[in-house]
Amino acid sequence: MKKAELVVIPMPGMGHLIPANTKPIIKRVVQEQVVSSRYASTCSESPGQLAGFVVDLLCTEMIDLANELNVPSYLFFTSGAGYLNLKFHFQTLTDDHGVEVSDELKDPGTELDVPGFRNRVPASVLPSIFLEKEGFTGVRNYTRGYRETKGIIINTFMELEPHATQSLLNDAGIPPIYPVGPIVNLNPQTEDPNDGLCNARESIMRWLDDQPPSSVVFLCFGSMGSFTEEQVREVAKGLERSGHRFLWSLRRPPPSDEKYGPPQDYNDLEGALPEGFSDRTDKIGKIIGWAPQVAVLSHPAIGGFVSHCGWNSTLESL
Repeated sequence: MKKAELVVIPMPGMGHLIPANTKPIIKRVVQEQVVSSRYASTCSESPGQLAGFVVDLLCTEMIDLANELNVPSYLFFTSGAGYLNLKFHFQTLTDDHGVEVSDELKDPGTELDVPGFRNRVPASVLPSIFLEKEGFTGVRNYTRGYRETKGIIINTFMELEPHATQSLLNDAGIPPIYPVGPIVNLNPQTEDPNDGLCNARESIMRWLDDQPPSSVVFLCFGSMGSFTEEQVREVAKGLERSGHRFLWSLRRPPPSDEKYGPPQDYNDLEGALPEGFSDRTDKIGKIIGWAPQVAVLSHPAIGGFVSHCGWNSTLESL
């Protein structure tokens, strides 16, 4: 049986040189590079035949293009089954029951029954985008598109999320679910030896090498994770009182005029911490900025992980 060829077509970045509607561009690329005999001649002896599309969770407009080309489309959902249940539930509440989700969630004390969750879900722990009318409109529209696919490939596995995965499988209104996880990059690209990140990595790993096995608590809160001054002080107090060894990836919030900008490393860590904290914890702790998370989590000295519970971090910790 002839093996399938996988062709990755990156989505063009948005900007003044790229039209807002990228579907015609992608359609032309597909027709010229995938369907044409020119492409086929480079990879097989017979003419190429487009079998289908695999789109990511933010690329659902390509489902319409797949339909135009008369091929099936599949969604690759990079997060977990629990979050997918959450998105389908709120989209159903809005479209089928006329519920204004952002209004329903105004009271942080509200608790919700959500398919795929054994316990009720407090509104206070939901992603902030669900609480914003504009933000949730985008979530709802993307989730509508998920239902139009022929199947959903999801980065999880039954042993990790049995209840949430089974809930999706049991729902006749949701396309077939294919758990294929865990998919994680355990061998990230090596840093340039002349890059500051490479030096930072070496310093971190040397420090871990000097610690006893399973003795260090690693605190890291994702690529977008940062704390307010008050939160930094509270975490610092907790670490000091615990007396445990720790490695803390601490980054400052983006400037106030960059609401969705990434956090940055502190120029002066001492100024962000309680007075004397570094001196008092010098023998048991190390505070860093950027962290090579996969390498740190796989080090024998790590005995615990405090994270923001992002899906990549969850899978990498396994």
